Amino acid sequence: MSVLDELRMRPTAAGARRWDASLAVRLVLSVTVISTLLIGANLATPLYPLIQAELGLSPFAVTVAFASYVVALIGGLVHAGHWSDHIGRRAALVLAVVLGLLGATLFAAATSLPMLAAGRMLQGGAVALATGASAAALRDLLPARPDWASRFTLLASAGGVAAGPVIGGLLSLLPSPTRTPFLVYLVVLASLLVPLLLLRARPAIKPVVTGKPLAVLRPRRPAVSKDARRSFWTASSVGFLSFAVFGFTLSLAPTWFAGIAGTTSRPLIGLLAALVLGASAISQLVSPRGRFVVPVGLAGMAVGVGLLPVAQQTGSLPLLVGACLVAGFGQGMAFRVVFNEVSVKVAPALHAQTVSAVYVITYLGSAVPVLGLGAAAGVWGLDASVTVFALVISAVCGVLAVGSLVLRARAAR
Repeated sequence: MSVLDELRMRPTAAGARRWDASLAVRLVLSVTVISTLLIGANLATPLYPLIQAELGLSPFAVTVAFASYVVALIGGLVHAGHWSDHIGRRAALVLAVVLGLLGATLFAAATSLPMLAAGRMLQGGAVALATGASAAALRDLLPARPDWASRFTLLASAGGVAAGPVIGGLLSLLPSPTRTPFLVYLVVLASLLVPLLLLRARPAIKPVVTGKPLAVLRPRRPAVSKDARRSFWTASSVGFLSFAVFGFTLSLAPTWFAGIAGTTSRPLIGLLAALVLGASAISQLVSPRGRFVVPVGLAGMAVGVGLLPVAQQTGSLPLLVGACLVAGFGQGMAFRVVFNEVSVKVAPALHAQTVSAVYVITYLGSAVPVLGLGAAAGVWGLDASVTVFALVISAVCGVLAVGSLVLRARAAR
């Protein structure tokens, strides 16, 4: 089946020869596409101080550029989170890669805030398409192991976001540091189109049976089955707090980290920005088990985030590193379990739509609090604003930890 046939939602021409890849290859390809798109969306993290100086942007303008990506991502999840059910997983991933290429090209060539925002919006649309499609593809490929499908999904997401700042910092050592990282990335991303286009795609799980195929692509109101609602709201709440912290570390934190570390080294700044996400990704591999993983993880996140202002006040780089690692590992522990609880309670046919709905609320955490933080930094300064932000996030994580502990203790009786 060709990509054009899938996009037109029509049967493929007979006799078409395609690469019938193995299960392992399909798994790797699904993970690679979403992680690569997320790497590209976060390449600019250690470059924001350079871009800010080059274009004369304020801290709030930096958060606007960052939030443009999140707003487009949320819009894409709402409008296109179910597309892969109808056009097929492969076609959705191809569209995502093409949008990612356009977005990275525009961001690399940006000479103003509107161009930066437009590039970021295209990248957000690409990640939105790929998020539901890749998560659903993994669920399709591992029907008997939904826990592993969820783990791969979160590992690809956290790992891709964590790798972006590190790779961006290293590539920025090359000439033209605000352009070269994106040129290298464009080559890598374009290469993914080759296996995707050669692949023999599996049929869509909800093929069009009416004469109006475009009608099924219309935006849908996010819906969650009754059995999964409590798990859905728990996962969404944890996700919102998680991405508020992630949004901070990927936008304004590089400048804040540089002050604590007393350095302008972009690779080091990128590494510091990636610590929270990297620790979250590692937690997916270690995967602590037990009845109280969620409250313990949330408590760890509360402690780690709460220690960030202490690290700034004392100027302690080791404390900053430790706080980021504890916050990230705790977040990964908690989010893995609550995300998996949602996944196992919904039917495969609703998986892409439900995952997209979770991420709609989750990604709001990267937009609303971070925009507020950027606006506050312009009025009261970055240090004071980060202190208030961290203490509020820490307090809410603590409340959720206590609530989760009570609920799980009752369920165990």
